[in-house]
Amino acid sequence: MRPPIRAGILGYGFAGRGFHAHLLTHEPRIALNAVATRNPARRERAHQEYGCATYATLSEMLAADEVDLVIVATPHHGHAEQAIAIMDAGKHCVVDKVMCLTSSEARAMLAARDRNGVLLSVFHNRRWDGDFLTLRQALAEGLIGAPRLFEIGIWRYSPPRGWRAEKASMGTIMHDWGAHFVDQMFQLVPGRVTHVTARAQYDWQHLDVESYISAEAQFDNGVIYRIELCNRARVGKPHWYIVGERGALRKEGVDPQEAAMLAGDIDAAREDPAHYAHVVTEIGGTLAEMRLQTQRGDWKQYYRNIADAILAGAEPAVKPEEAARGVAFLDAVQRAIATGETQQFPEGL
Repeated sequence: MRPPIRAGILGYGFAGRGFHAHLLTHEPRIALNAVATRNPARRERAHQEYGCATYATLSEMLAADEVDLVIVATPHHGHAEQAIAIMDAGKHCVVDKVMCLTSSEARAMLAARDRNGVLLSVFHNRRWDGDFLTLRQALAEGLIGAPRLFEIGIWRYSPPRGWRAEKASMGTIMHDWGAHFVDQMFQLVPGRVTHVTARAQYDWQHLDVESYISAEAQFDNGVIYRIELCNRARVGKPHWYIVGERGALRKEGVDPQEAAMLAGDIDAAREDPAHYAHVVTEIGGTLAEMRLQTQRGDWKQYYRNIADAILAGAEPAVKPEEAARGVAFLDAVQRAIATGETQQFPEGL
């Protein structure tokens, strides 16, 4: 019996195999029917692991017409062209983050979605990170009062490799992890970004991608939101630090789903209690100190929603317009780095 949604994956590397193929196994309404990759060994591996058809190119996979949905899991610079080709072939499309490298590409992708009447979404799975869900609930409940300052970052010692070491393919390091953090920022803060400031360092010899980026958004409600990424740090900083009008919150560690999934079982993910958020806040005129148990994250929700959207007309949880706003923010970050000047952030694309 044919599954309701036949999926193909373009690219079978870290993202295609490790993330998307694994997550599809948890959504019974979507079946992995095809993989396209130029790498013969990866084609063989995909066939052995999933029994799916394999192709050397996207055009071959589209010509076979055995898929309804294509997931783009390739280097960033190809996302726009590939997604547009997929949608012009009448297929639904999911693009791994980052959506694309420029706002003009984002506009072209939205236009392709509109003229073909298909679904377009971007894989911002970290909306279902346990830490993000926990902090969002704490803020909604007013635990630390109205938030005024956000800091989030990734601090690791990890030299860029492969296409991620090439600016032409990667964009900036803010286009990788940072794309998720920008998306989370727009989910957490209800105001409008007015200005963007950014700085960068380039400490890896013979590489044109950054060793460090700091980007700061200023909102019209006075909130400051700072994102930092560093791949030369042998000692890290907290993952989250939030200051509110009545208290503050500090959170160590990243969501454990990735490590569990890459080990073969996302359901085995467990947060280390040492990473629970530490909160000091005023409650009823008295200072209170507490730890917040992290909610269980659930990346499986992403493809559950995609199936609902395709089969039942549900609203996509990650709308491409939201991802396009993130791309516009990344454009402003690059302008701020290049000019050394704070950039105004436009209302639209």
